[in-house]
Amino acid sequence: MEATDARTVPPGSGPWQLARAELRRRTSVKISLAVVALFVFMAVAAPLLSALGGWGPEEFDRSAVDPYLGGQPLGPLGGVSAEHWLGVEPVTGRDLFARVVHGARVSLLIAFAATAVVVVTGVAAGTAAGYFGGTTDALLSRLMDLTMSFPSLIFMIAMMSVARDVDRIVLLTAVIGLFGWPGLARVVRGQTLSLKHREYVDAARVGGAGPWRILTGEILPGVAGPVIAYTTLIIPGMIATEAALSYLGVGVRPPTPSWGQMIAESVSFYDTDPMYFIVPSTCLFLTVLAFTLLGDALRDVLDPRSGRA
Repeated sequence: MEATDARTVPPGSGPWQLARAELRRRTSVKISLAVVALFVFMAVAAPLLSALGGWGPEEFDRSAVDPYLGGQPLGPLGGVSAEHWLGVEPVTGRDLFARVVHGARVSLLIAFAATAVVVVTGVAAGTAAGYFGGTTDALLSRLMDLTMSFPSLIFMIAMMSVARDVDRIVLLTAVIGLFGWPGLARVVRGQTLSLKHREYVDAARVGGAGPWRILTGEILPGVAGPVIAYTTLIIPGMIATEAALSYLGVGVRPPTPSWGQMIAESVSFYDTDPMYFIVPSTCLFLTVLAFTLLGDALRDVLDPRSGRA
């Protein structure tokens, strides 16, 4: 890891000020943040953006496809025009821009919600196992091992296949979060073990502070850096997992748009209408890449003991 320019950081700055200065110095972080902000804005403002485009995600435009050519979009680049900014879906004529922005909302909502489940569960289990030790540590550690031993993708497909009359977004969030927390819990457990015998923790204990006060006031601030870095690295995995499940047909159900679902549907048309495949694939690729680069940078700065230099 490159050293932070001392001229940009005031003397006596704390670790968080040093981390912010280092992150601001990296061009990759600035670009990644810009891409992440763009897609988050796209997800939040999806109804407004689709209204500006003039088409909803489930509206059909039969005039935009040629019924005599198997429903191929009319015009170049998959029907790109002033009316359809990114073209249309083959056969249905649904506006691709509206589908993509609403797909961003679904994909990012599931990814962020599942990440929240992972972080809350992982931090709670990791701190409890590391701080209390003994039977608590043994039970939680065995539960982590048991959860990690499951073939998660196969189990997710099975659970999503048998659950029919359930909100798919809630179910996806719960299922993905169920298998994601042990990795973070192990990181937090290791950090907690290294912190619980530090001088300031012993001083708080001698001063009469209870376990809850020590965990929230002394331990959690100490593990915050690695947790933030790990969380940023979890998000792209969650996005990819949701896309994979939707691609396999056990994720979000049509007509609700999802990037993975759109990619799956576009496979049949990739040779005649490549734009239908390129647009959602590019969005998925850029989002995952931006979060991955951002997470790598945060890990370098906030958790230098991760082994990266």
